[in-house]
Amino acid sequence: MHTVIMSDPTSSQQADFQRRFYYLLNFERALEWLADRYDDLWAEDERVFLREFPVLPLASRALLVRMLMRVGPYFRASKLLYDEIGCPLEALAPLSTLGWVNMNPPLTLDEIFSLHTKPELKKIFSLTPSLAAARKSELHDSLLPAYPEARVYREWHPGASDVVMCLNITALCERLRLMFFGNLRQSWAEFVLADLGIVRYERVLLERSSRAFQSRADIDVFLAVHAYRDMLDTIDDLTSIETMIPEIEALPCDHGWLNQRRQKLLYRVGQYCERLRHWDMALAAYSVCAFPGARHRRMRALEQAGLYNDAYALALQARSNPESEEESQRVARMLPRLKRKLGLPVEAVGRTRAVERIDVVLPMPAEPASVEMIVRDALSEPGAGVHYVENTLINSLFGLLCWDAIFMPLPGAFFHPFQRGPADLHSPGFHAARRDAFDQCLSLLDSAQHEHVIRLAFVSKAGVQSPFVHWGMLTSELLEQALLCLPAAHMKLWFRRLLQDIGANRSGFPDLIRFWPEQKRYEMIEVKGPGDRLQDNQARWLAYCAAHDMPVRVVHVKWAETLRSKVV
Repeated sequence: MHTVIMSDPTSSQQADFQRRFYYLLNFERALEWLADRYDDLWAEDERVFLREFPVLPLASRALLVRMLMRVGPYFRASKLLYDEIGCPLEALAPLSTLGWVNMNPPLTLDEIFSLHTKPELKKIFSLTPSLAAARKSELHDSLLPAYPEARVYREWHPGASDVVMCLNITALCERLRLMFFGNLRQSWAEFVLADLGIVRYERVLLERSSRAFQSRADIDVFLAVHAYRDMLDTIDDLTSIETMIPEIEALPCDHGWLNQRRQKLLYRVGQYCERLRHWDMALAAYSVCAFPGARHRRMRALEQAGLYNDAYALALQARSNPESEEESQRVARMLPRLKRKLGLPVEAVGRTRAVERIDVVLPMPAEPASVEMIVRDALSEPGAGVHYVENTLINSLFGLLCWDAIFMPLPGAFFHPFQRGPADLHSPGFHAARRDAFDQCLSLLDSAQHEHVIRLAFVSKAGVQSPFVHWGMLTSELLEQALLCLPAAHMKLWFRRLLQDIGANRSGFPDLIRFWPEQKRYEMIEVKGPGDRLQDNQARWLAYCAAHDMPVRVVHVKWAETLRSKVV
């Protein structure tokens, strides 16, 4: 696909053209990318679009892209005024000829309200003084019984000089956006942010075969999962849920990242049914769901349904072959409860190594402030600074050391130039697919070479998007203190646990870290305010650190307005 925009332009003319039509140029770049990779998968309407769009007049192409970047599909011509495009009605005429725009669509009252401000609505409808004073939503509800049918704009507003049109190819262009990004979360604005340098992405080698979808069925499955998710937000009858579960289960998913989306949807369906206390339906969803945590939710649903024997059998199965540390932790709490309900003997549970606890009384802050920051300031002293890092520091060090492994251009990982990380980051096979590369990165910790690699990545990759590195937090001073005070052996332990379960283990780190640079040592501190308790992932990280003799403790804060604070 090739679009000729200007013939023999001067450099200044070209620069001016690129400045005024940047959004169109970005869209055409995306279409060229798609045409190069998806020629074997196009539906007929998509093929027609790719053929017809490049030969449209410049103004028509530009206005179409402008409309695609706005909330539609209904637009008023008076709101489509752009200096570089000119008269919107002239630009719309070729789009109307192709059927891509309907220049006289029927409009419901909802659509009239979405297109107009309240003062404009007062001119369209003859309102009583009380209605004129009502809020827009109240006005809509009052008028709806009198205007139940759709009608064209001239019938709504006979004296209007404006024109309302409907963009008919929104769904088609949404499919193109999906095929480019592999998701419906990102928009064409990614091009602009990247061009302006506001957001920077790692340059990953992308072959012509690099694409999110390998078959038309993949696209259909993604859109079906997306539609079911939207339906779940609005559904209010159990019959629809009952038919939805086998339909979702039957969706063909040949690729890991796509199947993960389907499994997550089944998990959400189960949670939805649990909230409604429909245990049979929740069990139907969880029994065919392989999403992490689904087995535990199934045990919970069985217990809530009074099926204690089934819940107990499943819990024993999970204890002998847990899918994760999180499941082990939850099953350990559940089994004693189930045994009591079944009249079985409950053996004493062995205690894990206790994490040091400190109780601190601090003055009640005069102004609202987070308890973590208050404790940070209270503990900081010359030569032993305390930093609020929570989940950012260890993740960032891991991301810098293992940058090349994380951004390996493996099949199914990278589809386009605007990815923050690999698409399979949270899939069960993420680590296994890159095991040798990660082992090579972690081996640097055995010879102190890690410091050079981390510093080099900190400089050369500064600001580049990463699923692990938190650039806004990681200053050069904090980095140097971390490299000086954190033992390489401890980093290796943290990083290996991260790789065991990235989704669960990227969070739960202690809130604060204190460095003693002169002594080259550190400690990590979890802060709990009055009434707070440890979350499960925090308890797992604390137990892990304590089991490996890492300096960590929990500070419990109590407020006192008059008592002098006791500082650890």
